[in-house]
Amino acid sequence: MTMTEKTLPGLYIHVPFCRGKCPYCDFYSALPDEETKALYVKRTEELVSSLGKTFDTVYFGGGTPDTLGHGNIARLLSAADFTENAEITLECNPSGTGGENSTFDFCTVAEAGVNRISLGLQSAVDSERKALGRKAGIKEVLTAIRRINDTGIDNISLDIMLGIPGQTPASLSETLEFCVSSGAKHISAYMLKIEDGTYFSRIKDKLDLPGEEETSDMYLQAVDYLEKHGIMQYEISNFAVPGYESRHNLKYWRCEEYEGIGPSAHSFMSGRRYYYPRSTSDYISGIQPVFDCEGGDEKEYVMLALRLKEGVMFERFRERFSHSLPERFVEYAKFLESKGLAEVSDKSVSLSAKGFLVSNSAILNLTDLL
Repeated sequence: MTMTEKTLPGLYIHVPFCRGKCPYCDFYSALPDEETKALYVKRTEELVSSLGKTFDTVYFGGGTPDTLGHGNIARLLSAADFTENAEITLECNPSGTGGENSTFDFCTVAEAGVNRISLGLQSAVDSERKALGRKAGIKEVLTAIRRINDTGIDNISLDIMLGIPGQTPASLSETLEFCVSSGAKHISAYMLKIEDGTYFSRIKDKLDLPGEEETSDMYLQAVDYLEKHGIMQYEISNFAVPGYESRHNLKYWRCEEYEGIGPSAHSFMSGRRYYYPRSTSDYISGIQPVFDCEGGDEKEYVMLALRLKEGVMFERFRERFSHSLPERFVEYAKFLESKGLAEVSDKSVSLSAKGFLVSNSAILNLTDLL
């Protein structure tokens, strides 16, 4: 992308409702009630309608967006102006969309424009899912996938977790085999991080967690297995069949613009970062987003780009900032390459899979050279 080729922004809609709180989760969410949901939908519909922008990606995240019901998802999409070929993603939980008593209708949301589903698998091993507080078993996951496929939506992403209680290389193999056999086009594989304020943070000394080295080995195991089956790594935690990379999330990592709607949702527009506070009641009452900081400078751009397998593209950097990366930056990248942590070509600097395991320090050292 050159500076004269401005892409359309993405739209992120944060749904702050969950049927229960997972013990590892620190995202903003709460139990829903019908009155609060109705007020949330009304407020969100008004905001989306008033944006005056056309989007080429829409992403419903949360929380658990399917708690809104298929009719409200369709209602919110009807308020948005998006392109004909927009990527429209809906996060779903198997317990709400794959259970015997589920009334969620994927056909309704597909007709409204949803063409990508992100499903919270976490693990294909029921004992591991139970340890993570997941209510659905693998049977419900399979039912949800079948229901999605029945609508004609073939772009399914599965979330899995690494380093979770009781996980072993063998059990991870079971999960990876399930992901491939399911026909999923995209996999997000996140290492468990014990966040302050979560239930796991209170009982962390009692958790049967794999060691740091074993978790690192399982990460490399996932990279190797998925790529051997044509699901290629394109970001630290994300893998896709070529052509099925998340267009919306790529906006974040390429420092492109997106508008965030909903409590705790963040935006990046016109070089400014701002967000809605983590309060559904304040959001419903009409609170305005809060300015966070200026964004998109060289360090932030490089930091985000280095999360991607493609890394920092020299030409893109030069076109965006009107000068080249400093030679000391490239020289240090070559030092990392000698350690097997980076790859340097005449077009880019990127981290390797092993480099991603130490990405925090590698990226910090590289951005300090800008």
